Amino acid sequence: MRVFDRIHLSSFQVIILGFLLVILLGSMLLTLPIATASRESASFSDALFTSVSAVCVTGLVVRDTATYWSGFGQAVILCMIQIGGMGVVTLAVAIAMLSGRKISLMQRSTMQEAISAHHVGGIVKLTGFILKVTLCIELGGAVLLVLAFSRDFPPLQSIWYGLFHSISAFCNAGFDLMGRQAPFSSLTSYAANPLVNLTVIALIVIGGVGFLTWQDVRANGRHLRAYRLQSKIILSMTLLLILVPALLFFLLEFSGGEWAGRTLGERVLASLFQSVTPRTAGFNTVDLTAMKEASLTLVILLMLTGGSPGSTAGGMKTTTVAVLFLSAVSVCKRRETVRCFGRRIDADALRSAAAILLMYLMLFLLGGLAISLLEDLPVLTCLFEAASAIGTVGLTLGITPGLCAASRLILMGLMFFGRVGGLTLIFAAASGKRAYVSRLPKEKITVG
Repeated sequence: MRVFDRIHLSSFQVIILGFLLVILLGSMLLTLPIATASRESASFSDALFTSVSAVCVTGLVVRDTATYWSGFGQAVILCMIQIGGMGVVTLAVAIAMLSGRKISLMQRSTMQEAISAHHVGGIVKLTGFILKVTLCIELGGAVLLVLAFSRDFPPLQSIWYGLFHSISAFCNAGFDLMGRQAPFSSLTSYAANPLVNLTVIALIVIGGVGFLTWQDVRANGRHLRAYRLQSKIILSMTLLLILVPALLFFLLEFSGGEWAGRTLGERVLASLFQSVTPRTAGFNTVDLTAMKEASLTLVILLMLTGGSPGSTAGGMKTTTVAVLFLSAVSVCKRRETVRCFGRRIDADALRSAAAILLMYLMLFLLGGLAISLLEDLPVLTCLFEAASAIGTVGLTLGITPGLCAASRLILMGLMFFGRVGGLTLIFAAASGKRAYVSRLPKEKITVG
């Protein structure tokens, strides 16, 4: 009997192992001489960091993607972004489907966990739907971006740039190829371009709302009452987290100062873009280092919030924040249960949301403070970088390329945690352990 026949992995362990294997493979490919523009082998440290950032769809980089990596290296990075955004398990199931192989119950169960589906039934059909929609949206976004980039780049380069940035935006990765204009410049040269801004915003939002929400929209259209409670919360929170921060950014950053001479349309566009991109996308159209501390704090909060469950985005997730907020409302109204849209939210969801919040805040604070001590840098700057990593965002204040090996390891750990998810890691570690059904005596304590 082979050794592997005795190994029984849970769905959560399969997900984690899949991400780790893709990261390792990507690191090995990026160390090849052909992967760099200079044809000199990249250090394993640089390759590993880039691979983790790409697979975890973050966008933090230690080398400028456009100038340091060759076309082969950029293609490897793009493949890792696509795999990380769609999910290792999703693509594995898709390959099995295309090859005509039968999808086992174990694969269906793993797929269910990977995309946060409520049940196993219909999971194969949902996978096919995800692939079709992803392909259509990414190609549509690429066409629009090619039209914008064709004014500044040769035809073949504009096609490559359009495809690369469309996939990067849809997968909420934040990797860009604009370093040839200025290193680590992201989309700052397109701050006033409506086509680039609106296309990237749309790709980020569509990728960040989650696959199950797409399915609800497709099935029920404008009949909002027929939507799942989760879809209603996701769409409501997404709209709220776009409009309110956009208004705050407009008032804090874009209503005066150097933006006073810009048109109202340009200022509104900049406000909307900065409102959308912190929730795990990582592109920026303005100089973040010139922002006020109040604006940077708002960006940190948005980065920690992230996208929605079962999406290409990371972070705590919009539903986590919504459940915690609704729980606070129920306490203020002295209700025994948490309610939303005429439905009662299960107590397990509240416990999970509280656990996720605690884990994210602890790791975010500990990671940021550790980097500050290691690098002797301002705490807010390091907290910004830590929030960007654990939220799988990719926005930076420019310190990542100069960090020491220990600080890079911290950021890589935060990126992996943010993409895989805290509960996935906990459940993977706890798989196979015995669950106790006995109950201890209950006693009340006072909080608050």
